[in-house]
This record gives sequence, C-alpha cells and structure tokens, in this order.
Amino acid sequence: MSSGSATAPRAPLARLRGTAKDFFTREDVPPGSWLLNAGGSAALALKVVGQLISPGLSWRREFVRQYVFAFRVTLLPATVVAFVIGFTAIGIQGGSLASAFGAIDRISAAAPVAFLRELGPLLTTAIVAGTIGATITAELGARKIREELMALEVLGINPVRNLILPRVVGLALWMPVLSLLTFWAGIAGVFTAAVVLYNSTPQAFFSQLLTLTNFIDLYGSVIKLTLFGILIGIIAAYKGLQVGGGAEGVGRAVNESVVSCLVVIGVVTVVYTLLFQAFFPEVNYGG
Repeated sequence: MSSGSATAPRAPLARLRGTAKDFFTREDVPPGSWLLNAGGSAALALKVVGQLISPGLSWRREFVRQYVFAFRVTLLPATVVAFVIGFTAIGIQGGSLASAFGAIDRISAAAPVAFLRELGPLLTTAIVAGTIGATITAELGARKIREELMALEVLGINPVRNLILPRVVGLALWMPVLSLLTFWAGIAGVFTAAVVLYNSTPQAFFSQLLTLTNFIDLYGSVIKLTLFGILIGIIAAYKGLQVGGGAEGVGRAVNESVVSCLVVIGVVTVVYTLLFQAFFPEVNYGG
C-alpha cells in the first residue's frame, strides 16, 4: 500500500522530466533548433575562416562576380529608401518640431548620428538580407537539391572555398560601402526637406552637420557593417546547405534565412551598441 502510494506521485514527475528533456533536446522546435542552427553556423564560420587563411586565391573570380552582383542589386533600393526615410522621418517630422523652436538647422546634427549608428546599419542590413541573403540561400539550396554540391566534392572542388567564401567576403566588404552610400542618401533627404520645406539655408545646414558625431562613429559603423555582412553570409549559406524537400524546401529555407538574419542582427546590434557606448562614452556627448 505504501509502495503504491509512493510510486503514484513519481509518475507525473517522471512525465514532466521527460517532457522537459524533449523540449530542450528536440531539433525541430526552439530552443533545440536555435542551438542546432547556432552550432551549425559557427562550424561553417570556422570552415570559412580556415579556407580564407589557407594559401591560394582560386575563389577571387567568384568573389568579384558576387561583389558586382551585390552592387547592382542593392545600391538603388538602399539609397532610395534611405533618401525617403531621411526626407520623411527626420526631415519632415523632425523639422516640424525643430522649426517650432526656431532651430530647423539643428536637425542636420541629428541626421548623421541616426544614419551612422543605428538607422543606416539596420536599413542596409534589412535590404541586404532580403535580397543577397535570400539569393545565397536559394542558390545553394537549389544546387544541393540537384546534387551539384556533392558532384563538386567528387571532383575535388571544395564548395566552402569556391562558393561560400567568396559570398561571405563579398558581403563583408560591400556592406560598409553600401552603408556609407545610404548615409549620404539619407543626409540628402534631410537636406531636401530642411531647405525646400522649412526654408533653411545650405550654409546653416552644413555648419551643424557634424557637431554631434566624429570619426569614432564612422569607424564603429564600418566595423559593425562588416560584422553584419559576415553574419548574413554565414547564416544564408548555412540555411542553403540544410535545404531538403525539393522546391518547397528551398522556399522555406529562404524565409527562415531572412528571418534568422534579422533576428540575429537585432540581438547583435543591442550588444554592439552597449559595448560601443561603454568603451567610447564620449560619443554620447558629441565629443
């Protein structure tokens, strides 16, 4: 009797332990899928680094092709969106508030901070993840389904070195350039709104342009965008290599790639910004 009563409470507890174990060990649902994807992406990143430091530049032609492709696909939409956001969000809305205090020229000082630190990098990342990241995942996924990656390995060609490495390096080098171009496009949008809509003068606008920013912001933005390019390239390539299930699997992998890139970039942005302001507190005061 006592043995049965002692065993009864253990049954729900055992089921609870089993449920908790399944929750953390299953690879098809979070958080198990998160750990699996993080580990797989980290392993792929190590392979890319290994291929990067190994001698030889057999991947340089593919790198040039990917760099030019990224330039053609992302330059126009990124600059147009940056101009529109600068014109509307900062120029019109910020200008209406500044003009009420007779300080319309002050919005020019806020624009570089916004586009260098947070707004510009996030805008660039969203466009690149939705275009180049999706393309990388779809291309590698289609190649895997057609067993082209296996055929390359049989021929002695390393897919990581010849397909993934040039795409990651291309994104890492292109994204800082694109961010600087979107920076000036956003500044142009703010300038247009301030001068055309609020009758500010170009002299007053440019005299206040860099009062709240300095070269530390520029260097920080370049490093951040380089890191973002590496992350997008690695995540997109990893999702492409994991494709299965035909064309439907490719579409699902593309969606997961874009969402994963944006989520990871959001988390990294928070951590990077906290560390940046901790190591360089003078940027909070425009110094």
